[in-house]
Amino acid sequence: MNGNAARCELCAGTLDEPHRHVVDAADRRLLCACRACSTLFFGPGANTGRFKGVPTHYEAIPSPLFSDAQWDALGIPIGLAFFFKNGSNGQVSAFYPGPGGATESLLPLDAWHDLALREPRVARLSEDVEAVLVYRRRGAATRAYVVPIDACYELAGLVRTTWNGISGGDEVDAEIERFFQRIEELVA
Repeated sequence: MNGNAARCELCAGTLDEPHRHVVDAADRRLLCACRACSTLFFGPGANTGRFKGVPTHYEAIPSPLFSDAQWDALGIPIGLAFFFKNGSNGQVSAFYPGPGGATESLLPLDAWHDLALREPRVARLSEDVEAVLVYRRRGAATRAYVVPIDACYELAGLVRTTWNGISGGDEVDAEIERFFQRIEELVA
């Protein structure tokens, strides 16, 4: 074991790679968890307290989620965003990635309520640990998925570290495409 080994943020034990994540709902942050600690936060009734285990499953949502008018009403300036239910206040939060990381959209999310009525899987999102990830690329079909929340922050980090110039550049576009290709493989 080298001195740079990643540590569990719950018990300070050594992490295996890959490792699981746990959401600290009170502080709104992701924690890396070792195998022993992560098992405490999975199973029936486990995700009801401050710490919640992040699932590992991915699901495609086949139907269009937002019309152009509904998306415009959200005020998200790009065609990429993720939405999750915040367990502390019961509201849906919307974030979009950019050069500064994940930016929260503070506008009202009235379109979300209509969406939850139309799409049963969206209505059943697990608070704090699952998200709806939407990619509306110009000239291509909109893609939408239910994903673990850590995947959304992975995407935000990827965008942040590859962004170049005002519009992001070709490298960030290619990385986003590769990210969504991986998701497609996980839902297949």
